[in-house]
Amino acid sequence: MRWTPSRKIGMGVLCVLASALFFAVPAGAEIPGLTGTSFSLVAASDYIQNGDGNNLFFWGYADGNPPSGTVSVQYPGPTLIVNEGDTVTVTLRNWLPDPVSLLFPGMDSVTATPSDNNGIRGIFTWEAPPGGQSTVTYTFVAGRPGTFYYQSGTNMDKQLEMGLFGAIIVRPAVFNPAAPTAYGESSSAYTAGREFLFILSEMDDRYHNQVERGEEIDTTTFFPVYWFINGRNSPDTMGAAGASYLPHQPYNALPMMHPGEKSLIRLISMGRDQHPFHPHSNHTRVIAWDAMPLTSDPADFANVGADLGELAFTVTTVPGRTSDSTFEWTGKALGWDVYGDPNDPLTAHDCAPNAQGFDPVTSEWCADHGKPFPVGIPEQDDLSAGDFFSGSPFLGQLGALPPGFGKFNTNGAFFQIWHSHSEKEMTNNDVFPGGIMTFMVIIPPGVDIP
Repeated sequence: MRWTPSRKIGMGVLCVLASALFFAVPAGAEIPGLTGTSFSLVAASDYIQNGDGNNLFFWGYADGNPPSGTVSVQYPGPTLIVNEGDTVTVTLRNWLPDPVSLLFPGMDSVTATPSDNNGIRGIFTWEAPPGGQSTVTYTFVAGRPGTFYYQSGTNMDKQLEMGLFGAIIVRPAVFNPAAPTAYGESSSAYTAGREFLFILSEMDDRYHNQVERGEEIDTTTFFPVYWFINGRNSPDTMGAAGASYLPHQPYNALPMMHPGEKSLIRLISMGRDQHPFHPHSNHTRVIAWDAMPLTSDPADFANVGADLGELAFTVTTVPGRTSDSTFEWTGKALGWDVYGDPNDPLTAHDCAPNAQGFDPVTSEWCADHGKPFPVGIPEQDDLSAGDFFSGSPFLGQLGALPPGFGKFNTNGAFFQIWHSHSEKEMTNNDVFPGGIMTFMVIIPPGVDIP
């Protein structure tokens, strides 16, 4: 365990949110990862930084052929993005003190071939020996689209805890980035650029300290105190992807969308615990579990689609399971006009309903057009303003705030918290807020999302 005294928690929050919410860098509208059919992974160790300032020793996978030429291990491992029908090759080199391997649950025709006689025949597959001199090459066929993962198949109770896992996304055989789908048919369609990956995991800091010291660990005493989305805990989940101050945690988790758009949420649960994931502001529609679409007729899926998709108030994940969900937000049926009083010159706007009852430009639910905000806004002396409050309850509007407030919401966006419904998982070693927590940011129409 190492602490970073120079990083004050308050300053960390400020830097994270400033970088994320002023849009100084891309917010991550596309899932970052490695593409192609041939990959090189290296198993190595380093330190991650948690939201409370604690640095933890970890094991992870790294891209063995990085564009920069410098191999940098990361938590979780690099996301591999391939296409349905691809034959994929992954070569593993191991710089850790223990043998390490790779498993690809859900993939077809998996093979493993050691580079020489130093390969170790493990319980589930060939393992790469320590020392980095020998490799194991794995091949598999990406037989169907969906959300998958890879993990070490060696001493899994230890090595998954240490960080040896990553995501695999399989695109459908016919994939159009301008009109994307998760499964090649209309029920899994989503708005271009609105695809988000959430890998949920946890850590018991005692194990990491013991492994760092070269000690044996007793995994029967498992008691996690850190929880992660994409290898970060809140508030770092909201920082920029690839932030320099988190060199081994490159993936963020700050989804953004406009009203009326449809987002695809890919959810993977790693580790040993359940993580009930709850989106505020609307239900998600689960369209697939474990890359298996929820359809009444698999043989005619192209026409029937995910007709058994289920609305979920909370997506209850279990270890090793994945889900694909769609999420939409319009403000429909809130009972008030989310864009303000149309008779007020400052918030004047029209609503011309389409056949579904929405304005085609703003996606306003026209049945609520002109309905007043149902409560009075307190005077500033009686109001405690949060950092994400724009000063106005209306989307795209700014209002008066005390000095120093509102700096994290310069566009009048709505911030809808997304978090674990297991309340302890919203802490960093018992410090709230933290853990599995982020926001879905509803950006006003006409404001670009980088």
